[in-house]
Amino acid sequence: MSETGPVVIRSRDNALLKDLRRLAQDNGAYRKQGRVWIEGDHLCRAALARGWRPALAVFSESYWPAAPAAIAQAAPKNIVIEDGLMAGISGLESPAPMAFVLDLPAGHALQADLPTVVLDRLQDAGNVGSILRSAGAFGFAQVLAIKGTAQLWSPKVLRAGMGAHFGLRLVEGLDVAALAALQVPLVVTSSHEGEWLHRARLPWPCAWVMGHEGQGVDAALAQRAAMAVRIAQPGGEESLNVGAAAAICLHASATSRMA
Repeated sequence: MSETGPVVIRSRDNALLKDLRRLAQDNGAYRKQGRVWIEGDHLCRAALARGWRPALAVFSESYWPAAPAAIAQAAPKNIVIEDGLMAGISGLESPAPMAFVLDLPAGHALQADLPTVVLDRLQDAGNVGSILRSAGAFGFAQVLAIKGTAQLWSPKVLRAGMGAHFGLRLVEGLDVAALAALQVPLVVTSSHEGEWLHRARLPWPCAWVMGHEGQGVDAALAQRAAMAVRIAQPGGEESLNVGAAAAICLHASATSRMA
């Protein structure tokens, strides 16, 4: 909880302001700064609900007097920024009037026995964030990102994840060889081969592998899989978006487990 009044910034040359702008707009800045920018009431409340505490809370000058107590008292230090400068920090077309800066969590090691989702070089931040949401919703505790996947704590992935980050074990920058440590079976998806998902006996726990949007699952990784499945598409489309496919597959695992 902040015990002193806020620091007010009205100069565009302020060094902290420049750091915050980089953090909010540069996908790789979180690695350099060791901090994460989350913007808007929903993400900030999602972090608090999972027990995260911000290092900084940032408010526009006009919003600060009306900020809810739970948000205004969440951080040890509050920063209030003139409205025009606050809008310039955000990478959004409609900037939020408040944000948190979180300390980047210490790097997790792969945990061998958790229900897991593996992201194999997924490029689109929206797809990655959507899959994190599905993982959290359907009981998958760990997400492993192979090198070449969109950066998990980047601003776009955080926005698409809608708070899922705060309840997941996230490990990024892995080589395919690192997956040998998993003690749960790998399940891969394909648009043209494997068992039909709606008929398959799915293992639990398992590790679902979601492949590159254009190239699919890496061949070397597919060879390690205990099972390959495909999703019935009676409408005749060639393939599904990987975010949609992941939601269907992870839901199938969750309902199979409950059954």
